[in-house]
Amino acid sequence: MPSSNPLNPPLAEGIRRLGFRKWYERELLSSHAHMALAVLAAVAMLASFEAFDGASAGEKLMNTAFVVLTAGITLWALQRYTYLLMHAEEVANQANCPRCHAYGQLSLSERPVRGGEDGAARLVPVCCKRCAFEWDVDDS
Repeated sequence: MPSSNPLNPPLAEGIRRLGFRKWYERELLSSHAHMALAVLAAVAMLASFEAFDGASAGEKLMNTAFVVLTAGITLWALQRYTYLLMHAEEVANQANCPRCHAYGQLSLSERPVRGGEDGAARLVPVCCKRCAFEWDVDDS
């Protein structure tokens, strides 16, 4: 699932523009930023629960809206955190060159990116910078 977020480019574009290691670093930083957002939203949700005590009917209605909003933000941020972290780890597990076993020494190969339609695996062709061996990384 390619991302439309400019801070999280799809794998092929990220390797082309930034290199694999920077792409991986940005994916991890973005995932952890979502985790921090989830924690802050959960704290805000608890604060909204705390504000129920001694509140008028209008304030309780507003607090209920805040609880629902912050719960939604918390769940979305946790889902996004999990997706970004697992996606980065799945790709990182494929970043070892099968021939020379160099880790993360990838560049984008000249072959076109394959798949991605109708649920097919999206295969990104990469090339080892050290030994020039080419293989595909599954980016689905």
